[in-house]
Amino acid sequence: MNLDILEQLGLDQKEISLYLALLKLGTASIRDIAAEADINRGTTYETLKAMAGKGIVSYFPKGKRRVFCAEPPEKLLDLAEEKKQFLEQGIEEMKHTLIPQLNHLKPDFNSGNVRFYEGDSGIEFVLKDILHTVEKQEQRSYSVFSSKPIREHLYRPFPNYTQQRIRKKIDVKVIAIGDGGEDAELSERKWIETSDKIDASYIAIYPPKVAMISLASKDYPVAVVIDSNEIARTQQIIFDTLWNTL
Repeated sequence: MNLDILEQLGLDQKEISLYLALLKLGTASIRDIAAEADINRGTTYETLKAMAGKGIVSYFPKGKRRVFCAEPPEKLLDLAEEKKQFLEQGIEEMKHTLIPQLNHLKPDFNSGNVRFYEGDSGIEFVLKDILHTVEKQEQRSYSVFSSKPIREHLYRPFPNYTQQRIRKKIDVKVIAIGDGGEDAELSERKWIETSDKIDASYIAIYPPKVAMISLASKDYPVAVVIDSNEIARTQQIIFDTLWNTL
């Protein structure tokens, strides 16, 4: 029997042991319950009082003593429902009140607004951040500058990135530097032709963030993510202006 879920409901090991003991015994005295659960009588009494407060144990007088009994196991489901409602209310309060209030405590810009990532795992994190950030916006779209040499390395750690983007109904506009690049659903692409050597680079503009990905030596991917509305808006203006001229 897997009882781990009971701990997630807020019951500790002593409470679980005592509840199981009571189910076996039916109505019982503190002495008999303590013996069955192998817990000392003082701890048993205090724990049973706490369990009564949670509504999973009840007691009544019998002569000069108190006897206890376990509430039906279905009561545990009631606890789970109460906890679920409490968490749902807490999540809504965090979304609409606590998180905005905490964000107001942050300075407009500090070193924490710039984050560095490296390797395939770092690039995967950045790509997931793009999808996660954009899917929460009213207009699900972002813009990209992308050069040919980066493409074979970009989606290596996240090969189904495009499929996930499409499933989330996210649009993307891409200005491709150099030839190549595949057409895909919910994407538009324009090209800048050049005869000069092209370095590997990828810049994603997804306000309030801008992600810049390139290759270090031996094709080792590195990325910088800047979390700044001002920088993202400026980059978006540059992108939109160039897009309209192509």
